[in-house]
Amino acid sequence: MNHRKPQRAVICLYDGFGYDYYERSPLPVMKSMAAEGMVKRGRAVFPTLTNANTVSVCCAAWPSEHGVTTNCYFDEASGTARFLESRDFILAPTIFQRYREAGVRSALLTCKAKTLKLLGEDTVVAVAAEEPTPDVVSRYGAPPPMYSAEVNQWLWTIAIDLLKTRPDIGLVYVQTTDYPMHMWGPDETQSLDHMAMLDERLGEARVVAPDALFLITADHGMNFKTRCLDLRRICAGHGIELRFSVSPVADRLVVHHRGFGGVSYVYLHSKGERAVIQGFLRGLEGVEYVLSRRAAAERFNLMGKRIGDLVVLADRSTVFGDLNAEFEDLGPRYRNHGSLYEEDIPLILYGTDGIVPSPENFVMNFDLTRWLCRTVF
Repeated sequence: MNHRKPQRAVICLYDGFGYDYYERSPLPVMKSMAAEGMVKRGRAVFPTLTNANTVSVCCAAWPSEHGVTTNCYFDEASGTARFLESRDFILAPTIFQRYREAGVRSALLTCKAKTLKLLGEDTVVAVAAEEPTPDVVSRYGAPPPMYSAEVNQWLWTIAIDLLKTRPDIGLVYVQTTDYPMHMWGPDETQSLDHMAMLDERLGEARVVAPDALFLITADHGMNFKTRCLDLRRICAGHGIELRFSVSPVADRLVVHHRGFGGVSYVYLHSKGERAVIQGFLRGLEGVEYVLSRRAAAERFNLMGKRIGDLVVLADRSTVFGDLNAEFEDLGPRYRNHGSLYEEDIPLILYGTDGIVPSPENFVMNFDLTRWLCRTVF
């Protein structure tokens, strides 16, 4: 590590903040910060879901290194799907761990409790709006409902207070919820109001922490989807029995997306079935690619043992999930992610203590924290 005290850093991970939201919202504060620093159209990790990208950003690494490839995994022992919420799944050091070992305190502020369970261990302040402690409620009031835009404002209130009153904290990580992006496209009034609120709070953070470095990015974008396929039921209807299929996007907050997603991990009874089932799935309308475990791991830098025997990728308007029928036409307001079509996200650096790094060095969202780690440690 460098001998001098590292510059205070604020990592802003706006859940669901696709590049289209950045382009179509006024965002005077964020865009002025981008103009003074660095901005680039970057990419999210595939699958485009929260856990894989959050952990990639916090470990400054690909999923092939840290091991997290999903929000929901197939537990072979029980034969059921389980939510991934244990720190034990992460196989690489997190930025919070590295800061703690260097003697620098950090804070993790998030809407979703699962993020705290995965990443909060090495922080001195850890807040989840989904499950706030009595001390947090006493100081900041009860959080608004999780299915609201206002919960993001509540979270930023805490971030601004910490930046103002806790100069001993050298790293503040803020992760919002993507509920507003699931509800509203980037041009809709409610979305513009939500983005304006976030931009105003970012401006307040910049004022109270003029010394801070800001790293701003997202875990994925969002698109309208028109149809959901239940791959297990479709296969069964054609005499093909899958061992299991799971949507990696699924988590406990099902109102966001009903547990559906633009990718599916498919598990087989035997390797000998792979060619036939792979060929059948490729022929389904709404399926864009069907990759073997090895091919998907190599293409997307995933940890092979933590994905399905097959990885099925949807087209832009399709998602996969568990249904009571083989397929369902979705309502006109349904928006979701998980596919290759939600990869475009912004990369913004502001307040660099020295020369602004070249945009050529940044491609993935986690390249921001990889650069931060290289400058600090």
